[in-house]
Amino acid sequence: MNNNLVSIITPLYNAERFVGQTIESVLAQTYPHWEMIVVNDGSKDNGPDIVRSYTEKDPRIKLLDQPNGGCASARNHGLKEAQGRYYCFLDSDDYWDPTFLEEQISFLEQHDAAIVTCSVRRVDEEGKEILQPQIVPERMNYYDILKSCNLPCLATMIDASKLHDIRFHEELHNLRDDYALWLSLMRQTDYAYGNQKILANYRLSANQVTGNKRKVIIPQFMVNYKVEKLGFCRSLYYLGHWAWNGYKKYRK
Repeated sequence: MNNNLVSIITPLYNAERFVGQTIESVLAQTYPHWEMIVVNDGSKDNGPDIVRSYTEKDPRIKLLDQPNGGCASARNHGLKEAQGRYYCFLDSDDYWDPTFLEEQISFLEQHDAAIVTCSVRRVDEEGKEILQPQIVPERMNYYDILKSCNLPCLATMIDASKLHDIRFHEELHNLRDDYALWLSLMRQTDYAYGNQKILANYRLSANQVTGNKRKVIIPQFMVNYKVEKLGFCRSLYYLGHWAWNGYKKYRK
């Protein structure tokens, strides 16, 4: 483990339109000690070729290939290759402000924390800001995450030296696997800390803008019930909080 290194893990599947901007946002970081592990999850477009052109220019960028297995599988593949102390998960259509890494490492050290996140802009496919920014709470515990998962994947940094069993739940078939990871990590620490500053850009599709959460209602409940073993009534209780908070989060 390299104590100064940030391992950035990016699953790639048919994202040729956006992955260049994602990589450029990493190259623009004011903090230079990073590796970017892009895992090609069986893409059928030119995305891997775009990434490969960057690997030839900067050895900090690595491209791994695997048959299509979903984003959880791709992230776990990247985790196995990661050499850094700090982990970030940046999807291939999202991007960071130039000071993201520098400010989040400083924020993490300031709080002596295992998990930190930051506020995010919500942008459309053209990069135009839509909705209101998602401003994260200053501090969250395990039960707060059950009610509203304010740990956006693209904005969250973890200190792997303070946590164990860092893996995404592939058995969830890419529905709420990130939520399940955050819950498992929150069981290992008292609090995650939220930087109120907006440092990341989350790209929303048209369906996401409408706040359509129907397809993840059952997976959300099953993480609470089957993975976290909260019992039927408590699982419903936290599902209700999540649904209400999700509605508020996606109002214009």
